[in-house]
Amino acid sequence: MSFKREKTKDYFLLDTSVENMFINEYMASAPEGYVKAYLFALMYTNLGVDFDNEDIAKQLMMEEEDVLKAWTYWEKMGVIRKIRKESGNSLDYDVEFVLLKNMLYGTHEEAPRISSEHGIDAQMADREYREMFARIEKALGRVISGSEMVEILSWINDFGTETEVVGFAFEYCAGRNKKAVRYVGAVIKNWIMDGFRTMEEIRAHLEQIEGRSGDYRRVFRALGFKRNPTEEETRIMDTWFDKMGFKMERILEACAKTSGISSPSINYVNRILENWFAEGGKTGKVEGITNSDKMRYYELLREAEAREAEKRRQEVYSKVPRIREIDEEEQKLASSLSRIAVSNRIDKTEAREEIREKIDKIRTEKAFLLTDNGFELDYMEAEYRCPLCKDTGMLDTGERCQCFTEITEEKIRLLAKA
Repeated sequence: MSFKREKTKDYFLLDTSVENMFINEYMASAPEGYVKAYLFALMYTNLGVDFDNEDIAKQLMMEEEDVLKAWTYWEKMGVIRKIRKESGNSLDYDVEFVLLKNMLYGTHEEAPRISSEHGIDAQMADREYREMFARIEKALGRVISGSEMVEILSWINDFGTETEVVGFAFEYCAGRNKKAVRYVGAVIKNWIMDGFRTMEEIRAHLEQIEGRSGDYRRVFRALGFKRNPTEEETRIMDTWFDKMGFKMERILEACAKTSGISSPSINYVNRILENWFAEGGKTGKVEGITNSDKMRYYELLREAEAREAEKRRQEVYSKVPRIREIDEEEQKLASSLSRIAVSNRIDKTEAREEIREKIDKIRTEKAFLLTDNGFELDYMEAEYRCPLCKDTGMLDTGERCQCFTEITEEKIRLLAKA
């Protein structure tokens, strides 16, 4: 005689065992979406079904990025482990669910539980991270919240990227009038997934995909077109830059000659430029300077401006020591805001408001101290040579700034020596 139990082939009629320790100690304080991701993935652990983060996101109507953040959160809490693969991709890993009862009875090595608060405190104590957040706030034109700090730090942990890349991403997106933190995170994720991790790789990548597309937009706007160029039109425009060597100013001059005709076209402009090219000597081409050289110029320019701003900051601190104390106090208050944002306090709103009032108060004091001692309010900030693009070469509209065309080999050479 044998005994058997009927088995169902419908996964959704089965049961999923959830440890009470998870419910009592972890679930209540965790973000709702993270709990959903945990439970949904747990359901599939014993079913032998292949699925990934994209599948989880679709099923739960979440963003895939939020699913990735969930695993980072649960790893820090010690309830899952990320089993890294050998692909070299920081996002390529398996998730192993920890048996919480084993941790309780000491039968398994306990994973370190690192709270979000601790992580923020440790990283905010690092000058590199403070400078990154200052750079981000400058790009956004506002103070970032504690929850946004947590999200930004999660990118560094999840994507394995650099603080310099994160700061640059915010400046890059702000230059295109895209200031949503989630949008910037998606941009960084795409760079990493495409294999671009360092600033050099990202700049080369952006130069390739954006340098010429911005030129196309300028030409089309000059012609009054409100559409994207066709493949043939981009081929023709490429010959103007690459084969004929015309500068943008010369091309726009040719576009202006279409103002008297009823139906301007790329072919019409092309005939004008072909005639000029045949005449010779009218391209106005600047030899030896690439768009990559110009972008490097802007980088060196911003670095020099940051050094000058630091000198002015130290000058102010030396003359008015209280301002240094205020800046340090503001950093501590910002860190406190972050801790409150990830805490389980029932008075979160009141606590945040109290800290913001303190920040406003000391900022007002700082403003009075600066003006009373003969300093402008923005004396410690970086001074941009071009206020339109803030020395990035790009306007808020996504177009090249006029100053981009004014860069010469001599300017680059002098800045590099400075």
